[in-house]
Amino acid sequence: MFGHCGEGHRRGSEQEDSRHRHWRGGWGGRFEGFERGFGGGRERFFDNGHLRLVILQLIADKPSYGYEIIKTLEERLSGAYAPSPGVVYPTLTLLEEEGLATVASTDGNRRLYAATEQGQEYLKTNKVQLKAIFARIDEAGKAFGRGRSPQVVRAMMNLKFALGMRLGRGGLSQEQVSKIADAIDAAARTVDEV
Repeated sequence: MFGHCGEGHRRGSEQEDSRHRHWRGGWGGRFEGFERGFGGGRERFFDNGHLRLVILQLIADKPSYGYEIIKTLEERLSGAYAPSPGVVYPTLTLLEEEGLATVASTDGNRRLYAATEQGQEYLKTNKVQLKAIFARIDEAGKAFGRGRSPQVVRAMMNLKFALGMRLGRGGLSQEQVSKIADAIDAAARTVDEV
């Protein structure tokens, strides 16, 4: 486990962490939680503490901004999963408070994180576990990515999100409904012609 952290961080992190998808039966079972088409519920992806290790390893390999970490994991998992900013940024802050990470530089509100010497040592003591976690991440990415494109999966998720947000606000006129339907129909025709 990581060193001492405040109770508020631990509770908040566990609450956010519980939103991740996971492997049924632990890491050894079949992969669950990826959407079929557009739908699907959110389940845990990482066991408690695994995402912290993964993020620490990523910033040890290459100092990164939070957004870069999200994109890196999304790419490794072929677009099937990306941790939310509400999980990644508190985890980076926690790693910094524990002395395992540091802010290497800032650019406005953006903070570039890197692993400290203590963080590097922590990774060395957990290298067997990390190797297993990354092997499973890569396996899941290959399994999900077969016959799929991360860019297409991302675009589908973006469309679903945009539709959900706009329809959720309500108040659509008949003209707006027609424009949305026409745009989706045009996209479908374009995909069919490719």
